[in-house]
Amino acid sequence: MVTASQVKDLREKTGAGMMDCKKVLTETNGDMERAIELLRERGIAKAAKKSDRIAAEGLVDAYISEDGKVGAVVEVNAETDFVSANAEFKSFVSEIAKQIAVNNPANIEELLAQKSISDADKTVQEVLTNKIATIGENMSIRRFERFESTGLVEKYIHGDGKIAVLVELENGNSELAKDICMQIAAAKPEYLDRESVPAERVEKEMEILKVQAMNEGKPAAIAEKMVQGRIGKFYGEICLVDQEFVKNPDIKISQLLKEKNAKIVRFARLEKGEGIEKKEENFAEEVAKQIKG
Repeated sequence: MVTASQVKDLREKTGAGMMDCKKVLTETNGDMERAIELLRERGIAKAAKKSDRIAAEGLVDAYISEDGKVGAVVEVNAETDFVSANAEFKSFVSEIAKQIAVNNPANIEELLAQKSISDADKTVQEVLTNKIATIGENMSIRRFERFESTGLVEKYIHGDGKIAVLVELENGNSELAKDICMQIAAAKPEYLDRESVPAERVEKEMEILKVQAMNEGKPAAIAEKMVQGRIGKFYGEICLVDQEFVKNPDIKISQLLKEKNAKIVRFARLEKGEGIEKKEENFAEEVAKQIKG
């Protein structure tokens, strides 16, 4: 049985109408991912990104070395949004970003075991434990990225710690690197270029585009040609170098890089709470359960 909350969830993810959402959920026995695919095949909805389901609290931050050769971004989660405005918490997240850049841990476990750069008598884990005690909220270091380059590393923080971007460039300057960082923050590319996109992802998209074309009444041969034309738009959404430059939509990032004789080596974009779904609490239901129970 399809519930109202499932219909609401699908509608929020796709922008499709209530009845369309209910219909495809019924057809798929409540399978959310397949329901999204059906809506897309019928031309009713755009692709829904899992990364849109953002609910966790905390901060992301970044650090760049003075010579611009090393950089790091990190996400530290907490229980409520109040902690993101806490000066002690902000300072802790900044210190962790610097710790990663300076000491180059291989993973979270190694990071937690390192001696803290802010307190040499304690490990990062011990400092974190102390912060949890003093701030009064459970906290965790969730993920990080670190770049070391012979070229240039640049950072960008958006929305008071909501999004952090790190970019490595060859032959570019700081101004170009910052423009690229802001592009990544705004346009949310998933990959650097077409070669970086997994083959199965492209195949799935082409299948959906073909079904869309055939649902428009096009013969299979024509539908195949339409798919080849439309797949470019798909790359333009998810590949950084294929995206339109947000500061000048008349050119693509690839053209901008060519004009500047520069190359993007890699990038990282961390958005606070990305991919984490927070359990929605219904206070009235919780009270009712306790009265019954």
